[in-house]
Order: sequence, then C-alpha cells, then structure tokens
Amino acid sequence: MTTDELTKSLEAFTHFTRAEWAQLNDGHSAPLTEKERKNLEGIYETISEAEVNDVYMPLSELLYKRMVHNVRLHDDLNRFLKRERKRVPFVIGIAGSVAVGKSTTARLIQALASRWPGSPKVELVTTDGFLYPNEVLEERGLMKRKGFPESYDIRSLLTFLTDLKAGTPVVKAPMYSHLTYNIEKDHIQTLIEPDVVIVEGINVLQVNRKGKRMPHVFVSDFFDFSIYVDADEKNILSWYIERFQLLRNTAFQKPESYFHRYRDLTDEEAVAMAESIWHTINGVNLEKNIKPTRLRADLILTKGAHHRVEQVQLRK
Repeated sequence: MTTDELTKSLEAFTHFTRAEWAQLNDGHSAPLTEKERKNLEGIYETISEAEVNDVYMPLSELLYKRMVHNVRLHDDLNRFLKRERKRVPFVIGIAGSVAVGKSTTARLIQALASRWPGSPKVELVTTDGFLYPNEVLEERGLMKRKGFPESYDIRSLLTFLTDLKAGTPVVKAPMYSHLTYNIEKDHIQTLIEPDVVIVEGINVLQVNRKGKRMPHVFVSDFFDFSIYVDADEKNILSWYIERFQLLRNTAFQKPESYFHRYRDLTDEEAVAMAESIWHTINGVNLEKNIKPTRLRADLILTKGAHHRVEQVQLRK
C-alpha cells in the first residue's frame, strides 16, 4: 500500500487522542478493583487503573451499545419477517502481533462485558487452538512458520464460527498449551449458549494468501465488531524480548516445556535468541500477514511505551 493509499484508508476512521477517548467514560460503570486488575494481567504486562478507566471503560460502553443495536435489529427483523429466529452471540474479534498485548485486551473486555446489564455470558476463544498439531506442522515442514496463515486449520475455525452464528446450542473449540507449544488433545473448550464471544488471535482479520483462490468466507465475516491492537515494531520487539527472558526463568524451567532447552541461556544469549526468532519468524509474519490487516478492523488501539494506549481510531 502506498503512502497516499494509506492516508486515504485512514480517512475512514475517526481519530481520538487518549485524552479525548477518556472523556467518553461516563462513570456509570463500576471500575475494576485492584485485585481484579491483577488477576487479568499478563506475565510481563501490568494493568493500571488509569488504563482501564481511560481506555477500556469507554470501549466497553461502545461495545455494549453495538450489542444492544444488534439485538434491536434482530428483533425488528423477526417482526418484519414474521419469523422467530434465535438470537446468536455477539462476536468480537481481536487481532494484533505476537507480544503486543492482545490477550490482555481480550481478558479486560471479557471482564468488563460480563458486567453489562443482564450479566451476559461472555466466552473467550483463542485461535491458537486452531493451529495444526506440531506433528502435522513437522510433516509439512511448517514448524518455522508457526503462526503464519498456512499453519492454521482455517476450515475448522470457519466451521466453529459458522456453528456459533447459526445458534448451535453447544459449540466446541480445541485448546492450546503455551507450555508444550502444542494442541491439548485431552482438553476441549465447550461454549453453551454464550451471549458474547471474543475471538482473539493474530490471524483473525487475514484474508487469502497471495496466489491462492479467494475463499468464499473469511474469519472476520463472522465478527460483529473487530479490534486491532497496534504498536511500533520496536516496542513490540522490546516486549517480546522481555517476555522471552521472563519465560526463560519460569515456564522454560519445566521439563515439559517445549522451550526447556533455553532454560540456561545467559541474559545476553536470551536476548540474541529472542531477536533471532523475531527477525526470522514473528517479525516477518507481522510485516507480511498481520500488519496489512490493521485497516480492516472497526477500531484500532495504538500503544506507546509500557503498553499504554495513546490513540484510538474508530471506523466511521
């Protein structure tokens, strides 16, 4: 995309500074307690009271209004069509790079959405569960492209979303272990008539791969609202290195960890290894497959240093 095309595309969004967005918090909803925030934090990412109040409370209110609009539209169409069609879940998609903090964003939205009027049932599904098992990736020579579009069982993900939006009472999703770095064959996530479903993953806004026939449907076709968590790549790389070093001292120490071989790396070796993985895998995936989907989102959260959201862009 050229600079002119990018500028033109960005004109489709209303831009808010953090201060402008924070003013949209009407104060009607109770903020999260310190204990609740701590329970939602990632291993290297803290959640401040200001971040919740300034960014996520207004976002929660916006999402609630969108869901209410969908419910009213559904009821109006039922009256018009003289049919009693079952309501289906309000589905929120969250995309962004590895280590950008989209999982924390997803957990925050889940916690706040659970407090909406009527206390809706809110489920969070990560697309990591739809990665092919390591055995399949090894067989296809894709282990070094894990996280790239071709490493996902997109057909299964689309089937899951189709069932969800068809109002199937019980829908199941595979689960993934970040410890063993593989699909958990003995664990399945079961969703029973949820009101809201958050689907989080690096691939949720991607379309077709270059040179491939355009599919009939995309993952994002099933979303009622989509969010892209953005940041400068220098910041993301810094966060990735920080996370790698923390995992080296924690999860990597466990014998069952896929990355157990990195447990004894020195600080300098850990930084070098994280940078190598980033520049050969995650950074390439970000540039080629993830970042180009940013402008397909309904809302973009742009982070600065310390995971602090500095700007919000909302599709007009």
